[in-house]
Amino acid sequence: MGGPEAASLADVGDDNLVLRAARLLGERAGVKAGAAVHLDKKLPVAAGIGGGSADAAAALRALNELWGEPLGAAELAALGLQLGADVPACLAGRPVWVGGIGERIGPAPALPPCGVVLANPRRPLPTPDVFRARQGPFGGPGRFTPMPRDAAALAAVLATRGNGLTEAALALVPEIARVLDRLERLAGALLARMSGSGATCFALFGERAAAILAAETLARTEPGWWIAGGGFPVDIRAA
Repeated sequence: MGGPEAASLADVGDDNLVLRAARLLGERAGVKAGAAVHLDKKLPVAAGIGGGSADAAAALRALNELWGEPLGAAELAALGLQLGADVPACLAGRPVWVGGIGERIGPAPALPPCGVVLANPRRPLPTPDVFRARQGPFGGPGRFTPMPRDAAALAAVLATRGNGLTEAALALVPEIARVLDRLERLAGALLARMSGSGATCFALFGERAAAILAAETLARTEPGWWIAGGGFPVDIRAA
């Protein structure tokens, strides 16, 4: 295990999601062969951006291929759901609409080109804690159609929707309010929201270059935060 965020997994030991995914797949498929797996951890732990789920999904896909694809896509998704509600979506590896607790996956149109800045105040926020803290009914489905053609139109649609976990997350980690405020005031920011169950928040920009510049600016003023800037359809990269 390595990478800039590997130290945050020290307390997890041999129970991290990658090893759990490997063991679960081996047991389900009856595979006795082993494999050498190296995790290069670049995303913060318990950050609300699906880092652990993406790690588990990558392990499932890679090992399933290495071991001769004993499980089909549907079986792999069902197995992934045992590891976490976000794993089936990460296994899809493309934009999807998600329902239920993560088990109902439907294809979504490709996202329009846009820039994105992610910021986390370095406060782990376990998802179960946020769900225990939330109150009131869940909101209705937030799906929309058609997919907007550019970042400004996407931001306008998302502005009419919210994250039902934000209030509960703020009660647990008040610093999230400052993160959202800083993102909203970045030059060129079209929209700022909390990601998942927090504490990571994101801001949308019209283009990738603007997001990278904004991330660099934010990193200079908030050196203690984890910050990344990039865009779609290319990968987010560390600022």
